[in-house]
Amino acid sequence: MANQFKLTTAEKPDSQDLCLIESHGSMKDFLDQYIKPKQGQIVDLKGNILGEHEGIHHYTIGQRKGLGIAYAEPLYVVKLDPVMNQVIVATRDEGGQTECIVSRMNWVSISEPKNPIKAEAKIRYRSIPKFVHVIPLDNQRVKLVFDEPQFGITPGQAAVLYHQDLLLGGGIIERN
Repeated sequence: MANQFKLTTAEKPDSQDLCLIESHGSMKDFLDQYIKPKQGQIVDLKGNILGEHEGIHHYTIGQRKGLGIAYAEPLYVVKLDPVMNQVIVATRDEGGQTECIVSRMNWVSISEPKNPIKAEAKIRYRSIPKFVHVIPLDNQRVKLVFDEPQFGITPGQAAVLYHQDLLLGGGIIERN
């Protein structure tokens, strides 16, 4: 349809930013109109300073490109710390996490479990579901404990639970 309507983005393979942002020049330009850039540090998991940034709002969890850091291995953003104004980076192996808290759970095909259950979870749109233990908490929250460390668990994103092809429910990743 994009080709049919002669849209300039018709040949782009995938969207990596907000659509329609091109009229502002870039995502950075758009954000800087509304959020005052504040310089801070880019650090590794041990707190070693690896570089500087012009605002944590320019970074996303899982981001690899555009960090402006030379390092022996590729580095990825694994955490944004607004209190310390730091972008925390790690190698892919170092950045894996095994658990997170999910809030606002909406159970669609089963009743809210009272005891832990085994399921599969997707934490990114195009990710492959991974095995997880779902531990019920209070206030529509669960703790997900993955069988293997997962990369890119991002607060604010959706976590969706399945049993094979059956959608169990989903919620919002609160923290990891």
